[in-house]
Amino acid sequence: MDSLKEIIAGEIALSETPGTTMKKWRELFGVSQIELSKHLKISTSTISDYEGNRRMSPGVGVIKRFVNALFEIDDKKGGTVAANLEKVEIKETQQEAPYILKDFSAPITGVDFARMIDAKVVANPSYLDSIKIFGYTLLDSLRVILEMSLGDYPKLFGTTTERAFIFEQVTTGRSPMVVVRVAPIKPKIVVIFNLENVDKLAIKIAQIEKIPLLTTKVGIDELKARLNNI
Repeated sequence: MDSLKEIIAGEIALSETPGTTMKKWRELFGVSQIELSKHLKISTSTISDYEGNRRMSPGVGVIKRFVNALFEIDDKKGGTVAANLEKVEIKETQQEAPYILKDFSAPITGVDFARMIDAKVVANPSYLDSIKIFGYTLLDSLRVILEMSLGDYPKLFGTTTERAFIFEQVTTGRSPMVVVRVAPIKPKIVVIFNLENVDKLAIKIAQIEKIPLLTTKVGIDELKARLNNI
């Protein structure tokens, strides 16, 4: 638990926009500004000012109180968010892994995400309006299927399940969606890279799981550049 708190506190302290990062973690923990203000005994306007980067960057004391409050509020609700985060092994380096994790400095809507990568929605377009994602995972589909066990699957989510999976090395789209179907944790959005015709079973699984399924032909380097600017 302490190491996870240190990761969160460190990200806030090192962020160029610490208030935005604080907002990201508050929303990840499902804590409202009102809940946080009552717990910390400060006004919601103070929290809003921090999150809007209108106040001076928070010091160590403020960050510590903020992070502890998130865990304490979560604990009162059953501790599910912290428990899920603790299950994930945070890797210091991912060069050898068949996937790349990237978290955004602020959440974006599913609609904005699709627009940003020039995506075509092939299943469940209506769900994009209600989705917010906090990052993406770029996966080498073949290596993930061949090299990773189902027990390793949670590692693909990093610090949050509120993310998009972008699959490379896909021929039909069926295999990635079968993996998503049987896995205990689901991404919020699935993107299949550079595929003209998506397998009908893949589309059917996406519909059953209520996961928007997207395709894009944007070059992989260009795609990463666009997403890394978020």
